[in-house]
Amino acid sequence: MTAAGSRELILSRIRSAVAGAGEVEITRAYRTSPDPARATGLVELLAERVADYRAVVHVVDEGEAAATIAAALARRSATRLVVPEGLPPEWVPGEPVTDDPPLSAAELDGVDGVVTGCAVAIAETGTIVLDAGPGQGRRALTLVPDYHLCVVRSGQIVAGVPEAVGRLDPSRPLTWISGPSATSDIELNRVEGVHGPRALEVVVIR
Repeated sequence: MTAAGSRELILSRIRSAVAGAGEVEITRAYRTSPDPARATGLVELLAERVADYRAVVHVVDEGEAAATIAAALARRSATRLVVPEGLPPEWVPGEPVTDDPPLSAAELDGVDGVVTGCAVAIAETGTIVLDAGPGQGRRALTLVPDYHLCVVRSGQIVAGVPEAVGRLDPSRPLTWISGPSATSDIELNRVEGVHGPRALEVVVIR
């Protein structure tokens, strides 16, 4: 029997089994709004969880952000950085590479990294979400280069996934980042940089 035939056979059996069954109301008790009791310590929790993913994390005041970004890039000797449109000028390195006209995959692979902002960050999971908004650019900018420096403002941090989903527009191209790109084979040998940046550095502005 072909795969399509097997699929149809299974579906027909399911239809027969549930024929005449009444509608069942599914209770969805998961949280969909912020919990005031969990609104404190989000900066510290995000930093802790992001670091758990082997990312480099800096928690700084607003006035220290630009110097922290510059120092991070200098430590990597990163000079050819892609910067998306809309990134605050004070975060932009000396001579950035622009994505206008759009850079090819080969050109993105040849830069030292990318500097972006974000749409939202989730403290409980250490996840940063980009939605291609101002200062974030298209998805390829943060998937092809080997190094990604992302700046997160404290006002963009939420406690959990439900709060993050509530802030995001599902029609936009969402990229959910939990540490540097990593995968492992059947023997659990970790390999980084397969599906995205090998190195993630996060500057959290409290």
